[in-house]
Amino acid sequence: MPQHIVTFSEIKPADTCRYDGVALGEVMLRLDPFDVPTALAREMRIFQGGGETNVACGLAYTFGLRTAVLTALVDDHIGVNIRNQLRAAGVDTSKIIWFNTLNDGGRFTTDQKGTLMNGVNFTYAGKGIVPSNTLYYRAHTAARELREGDVDWDALFGGEGVRVFSTGGIYTLISPTSAGLAIEAVKKANEHGTFVAADLNYRSKVEPNKARAREINQTIAPYLGFLVGNDSDLSDALGYETQVSSKAPFDEWLEAYKATVRQVARDFANLSLIGTQWRGATNADTISWGAVLYDCASDTFCVAPLRTDIPIADRTGGGDSFMSGVLAALLKGKDLATAVQWGAAHGILVQETPGDITMVDERAVLAEVKRAQVGGGVKASR
Repeated sequence: MPQHIVTFSEIKPADTCRYDGVALGEVMLRLDPFDVPTALAREMRIFQGGGETNVACGLAYTFGLRTAVLTALVDDHIGVNIRNQLRAAGVDTSKIIWFNTLNDGGRFTTDQKGTLMNGVNFTYAGKGIVPSNTLYYRAHTAARELREGDVDWDALFGGEGVRVFSTGGIYTLISPTSAGLAIEAVKKANEHGTFVAADLNYRSKVEPNKARAREINQTIAPYLGFLVGNDSDLSDALGYETQVSSKAPFDEWLEAYKATVRQVARDFANLSLIGTQWRGATNADTISWGAVLYDCASDTFCVAPLRTDIPIADRTGGGDSFMSGVLAALLKGKDLATAVQWGAAHGILVQETPGDITMVDERAVLAEVKRAQVGGGVKASR
């Protein structure tokens, strides 16, 4: 373990680094059947998204920060479509590792028969009492093939410079080798003074074996400065139980979550921040939304105003946008009270538009922070 894990107060100045943020993860093509369940769909709209890469997209598009994604894609029309969408969000795609389709026997090659593929998911947003549903096709994706040694971390963190590096619990569990690359990355990031963040983001469809998930997350957690995870993530991915009902209101949940978070901070003294968003679902398209950020050193909790009974269009990406909102505030020199506000606002706004990533700019985030603070309504812009 490194002698020192970078804290949020030690984030490097912007002028010393090429990138404000770099994210390691899997990115997929998302097919969305509008308001028709996937089984009956005849038309789809196309997005890109991934639990980790969504963070880089939010930092770039909404907050105007310099980001890149580290992932792997097959060099075909689907891969190029994903790349083009990432570019449209303002993300540097030069770090993508491409698998050619020449089947030339090299390390990064495949055939044109789909032996390796770009990941695809079908995500139906749900409506009313009909829940959202996502189907994944990722068993043979290029991102699963990445392993230790595939990235020159010294060149990235030491040569070019990165202020914040982020990854998450989806990528670390998608293949037998993905965790090794992520652990290699977070170790090297700390060596070079880069602040490291990770979202536990446990998904049973990725890794149903919670024992394996906990083993891997407990290995990577000692190298993190910022851990994102709600009570169920902390249980499923790390083994910490929060004594609260899944139907508890926000205030009751928060008190129980505080006890869990303090225990996590005691066990992982390297952490300087722990946080999460909270979702209280009335139905598939109406939610209540809260957020909390814990400063481990000062034993201080910052809590965003609770938003109640908010109609949403698409619940995907709320946690990723919470994380990018918090990181954006920190990268721009804001305090933790502001950071949790930005995270909460960005997290709810992404759910008001279709797709995994937000379609709003920083002004919209600041306006939503203000609206929530005063409990105001929404005015038309004419």
